[in-house]
Amino acid sequence: MKRNLTPIASAVAILITSTALTAHAQDASKAADNVVIVTGVRAALAQSINQKRNAESLVEVITAEDVGKMPDKSVADSLQRVPGVSVATAGGTEGGFGENDRVSLKGTPSNLTLTTLNGHTVSSGDWYISNITSGGRSVSYSMFPSELIGRVTVHKSAQANLTEGGAAGTVDIETRKPLSFKKNLTLMGSVEAAYGDAAKKTDAQISGLVNWKNDEGNLGVLVQAFDEKRSLRRLGQEFLWWDKLSDGMSPAWVKANPEVDGKYLSMLTGSALFQQQRERKGGMVDVQVKVNNDFTFDISGLYTKLSADNINANFMFSPYQALTNNWSGVGAVVPSKWTVTGNQITSITLPSTCPVADCSKMGPSVQDIIARPGSYSDSKFLNLDWKYRANEALSFTGQIGTTRGTGYARDYGYEAWLAYSGATMTMHGLDAPANVTIDNSGTFSPRTGADFFGGWASDTTAKDKETYGQIDGNWKTPWDVVPTVRFGVRTAKHDRGLTWLQGDVAGAGAQLANRPTGLTNYPASPLANVLDKPWTFTADSMKVWGDKYVTFASHSYQNEFKIGEKANAVYAMGDLAAGNFTGNFGVRYVQTDIDVDNASPNTVWSPVHTSNTYKDILPSVNLRTDLSKDVVLRASASRTMARPDFGALGSLSLNDLTRSGTGGNPNLKPIYSNNVEAGVEWYFMPKSLLAVNLYDMHLGSYVTFGASTQQFFNQSVKAITNYNMSSALNTKARVKGVELQYSQDLGNGFGASANYTYADGQETGKAPKSACADLGDCSMIGTSRNSYNVSAFYENSRFSARLNYSYRSAFLNGLDRNSAIYQDAVGTVSLALNYNISDNLTLSFEGKDLNDPLLKSYATSKDQPRAFYKNGKQFFLGLRGKM
Repeated sequence: MKRNLTPIASAVAILITSTALTAHAQDASKAADNVVIVTGVRAALAQSINQKRNAESLVEVITAEDVGKMPDKSVADSLQRVPGVSVATAGGTEGGFGENDRVSLKGTPSNLTLTTLNGHTVSSGDWYISNITSGGRSVSYSMFPSELIGRVTVHKSAQANLTEGGAAGTVDIETRKPLSFKKNLTLMGSVEAAYGDAAKKTDAQISGLVNWKNDEGNLGVLVQAFDEKRSLRRLGQEFLWWDKLSDGMSPAWVKANPEVDGKYLSMLTGSALFQQQRERKGGMVDVQVKVNNDFTFDISGLYTKLSADNINANFMFSPYQALTNNWSGVGAVVPSKWTVTGNQITSITLPSTCPVADCSKMGPSVQDIIARPGSYSDSKFLNLDWKYRANEALSFTGQIGTTRGTGYARDYGYEAWLAYSGATMTMHGLDAPANVTIDNSGTFSPRTGADFFGGWASDTTAKDKETYGQIDGNWKTPWDVVPTVRFGVRTAKHDRGLTWLQGDVAGAGAQLANRPTGLTNYPASPLANVLDKPWTFTADSMKVWGDKYVTFASHSYQNEFKIGEKANAVYAMGDLAAGNFTGNFGVRYVQTDIDVDNASPNTVWSPVHTSNTYKDILPSVNLRTDLSKDVVLRASASRTMARPDFGALGSLSLNDLTRSGTGGNPNLKPIYSNNVEAGVEWYFMPKSLLAVNLYDMHLGSYVTFGASTQQFFNQSVKAITNYNMSSALNTKARVKGVELQYSQDLGNGFGASANYTYADGQETGKAPKSACADLGDCSMIGTSRNSYNVSAFYENSRFSARLNYSYRSAFLNGLDRNSAIYQDAVGTVSLALNYNISDNLTLSFEGKDLNDPLLKSYATSKDQPRAFYKNGKQFFLGLRGKM
C-alpha cells in the first residue's frame, strides 16, 4: 500500500479541512436558537452543550469541522454518528458497495426521510438499474461529497415551516456562503490518495474552493470544484432462487427418495464479482449580494455527476438443470450424495461423469455477466434566495428555483451454460458461505449439444425534475406569550419519467465464435468455501461485444411510466413563551395533485391514466421547559406525511431469470404519521450531557407489498411466462423507540461520545397477500432494533485522532417474490488522524471499514442465506490546506 500511495502523496500541496475551522466559526455564530450543534472536537463541545440546552425543537447538527475530523466521503458518512439516524450502503436489495448511500430516521424506510439542500428539494438519480426502475424519492447521498458541507441539520420533530414530505423527519444540507468567510480572499483545497484494499488500486481525489468578498462585505463569490475517483471491487456469494423439490422438478430422485420431497434447495448459488470505476465530479457557484441592510439575495448553482461504469459476474451452481434435464429429455441426473436437515437439503453432490445417456445438452452451471458501460447519475439545481426587511417587526424570505436529476444504466447481459461436470454444494446457513465446487469452473467449456448462449440487454433512463417557489414571513408581535408569528406559502411541480429501451441481440452475437474475447478469471476471494477463481469476461470485452451485436430499436412500454405531481402548501406558526415553557406551534395545509401514466402494452405507448388529489392538514407543537438548573424536558406532537415512491406508484420491474417482479399502484395514498416525542437532558457536569428521547409513530397508510401471479412477455425466452409479483398497497404500521446520548470532555485533550437507538417497527394492518398476513413477517423495511455509535478522540494544537465504531442490528432490506430479504447485523470501524504541519497545512490519514466487515443477508429464516459480500478496507492519505 505504501508503494502505491507515495507517487500521489508526494505531489500534494494545498488544501481543505483546515478551512473547516473558519466555516465552523461562522456557521456556529449564526446558528438559530433551536439548533443543537453536535461537533466532534473538544473546542466545540461547550458550545454544543449550550446550544442543545436552549433548543426549542428536536434538532441535531453536524458542522464542517465534524466532517474534517472523520473519513467522511459523503454526507451520509457523517450522519451515521447522529442518534436516531441509520445509514445503508445501498438503495435496495442489491447489497452494499462500501459507501454509505441512504439515510433514514427513527428506524423507518429512507423514503420517509426528506432531504433538502439549503432548504429546497434536490433531485438526484441512481446508477443501479433496480433503483432506477423503482423510482425512489430518497436522495442518493453518494452524489454529494463532504467537501460541500457547511452544516447538516437533522430535524427530528416536525414544524409547520418545514417542507412536507418527511414523515419521520428532514435532513437539510447547508453549503458554505460567500459572506460567511472572514477574509476577503480564501483559497482551500485537498489532494488525497484513496486506496481500496479489495480492488488493490489507488485513485486520486481532488477538491478546491475559492471564495472572494469585497472590503465592504456586501458582495461575495464562491467557486468550488471536486473530482474524486474510487475503484470498487466486491466479491461474494449469492443465493438467487430457493425452491421446493417436487416430482415434477426431479421425478427420478423424488420418487426413489421421498425424504427429499418438498424440501427447499438453493437452485442458483452464485460466486459473484462486482467491479466498478466511480468518478464523482462537479462543482458549485454561489454569488451573495447585500444590497443594503434591508435586502440581500443569493444565487447558487450545483452540478454533480457520478460516473459509475461497472460489471457484475455471477458463476452459478444450478442443480435444477441437471435434476430436470429439461433440454435433452433423456432422463434426469440423480445426485450421488445428499443430506437433509429440517426442511432443507443442506448438501448435494452430482456425479463427476454423466450418469445418463446424453448430457451434451445440459450442465449444472451457468455464468451470467452483466456489463453496464456508461452508467451514471447526476444532480443539479439553480436557486435564488432573498431576504427583505419591511420594518423592525416584519421581514420576508423567498426562494425560487429548479432541480433535475438523471439516472442511467445500459445493461449488456451475457449468459453462458457450461458443459456437464461434477459439482457439490454444502450449506452452512448464515454462519459461512456454502462450500461449492464445480469441476470445470476454471475454464471456458460450453455445452455442445445445445446453444450454450443466452443474452439480454436494456437501456434505462429516469429523469426527475422539480420547479419550486416559496415566500416566508416573520412578524415580531407585541404579545409576550407569542412573540413571533411565522407564515408562508409554497408551490412545487414535480415530474418523474422512466424510459426503457429493449435490447435485441443479433443472431451472430449468440454464436460461440463471436463471444467476448477478454477471457479471464476472478481474483482470489476473501470469502471461504466459494469457487476458486472461476472464469469470466473483462468489462472492456463485454462492452465491445455489446456495442457490436446489441441494438435498441424498441421500447418496453410495459416498464415505462410518467408521473406528474403538483403540491401547494400554506402554513402559520407561532413561537411560544409562556412562563417556564417555550417552543412553537402551528399548522401546515397541503394539497397534492398527482397524475400517473403506466401499464402500457409492450408494443405501443397507450398507458392507463390515473388522477388523484389529496388535501392534508398537518399540525405540530414543540415544547421545552427547565425542570431544574441542570435538567431540560422536551415534548412534541405532530401529524406528518410522506409521498409514496414513484416506482411504488407507476413502475413495473421484471426479472426474467427468476421470473419475479414488482408492480406499482397509482392509487396509493400518501403515508401519514401521527407522532409524539418526549425527552429529558441532564447536564451532570460542565461540558457533559446525558439525554434520553422517546418517540412513537402511528402510520395510517404505510406502503407494503402483496403477492400475486401475473403473465408477462419474457425477453430471455421470448415467450409469455408466469411471474411471481409483489405489488404495492397501503397498510398500517407503528414505530416506537428510544434514543440515548452521551457526550463528555474528559480533560487533557481527551473526549468521548456515544449514542444508542432502540426502534421497534411493525406492520399492523396485515394487508392481503402481504408477507405480514401470509408469512407472519410484519417487519418494516429499514428498522434495525438496535443501533449505536461509540467514539473517542484526542486533540491538541498539532495533532488530533478519532476512533469510531458504528453498529446496526439486522433489518428488513426489501421484498422479493413475497419473501423478505434481511440485511444481517454489521459493525464498522473508522479512524481519522490529522497532523497540522503549519497553520495552513494539515496531513491526514483516514481509514474506513478497518474491521473488513462481512455483509450478510438472508430470507425470513437465517437457514436460507441470500448473500455474503466483502468490499474490503479503505484508506485515504492526503494534504489539506488554506490560504
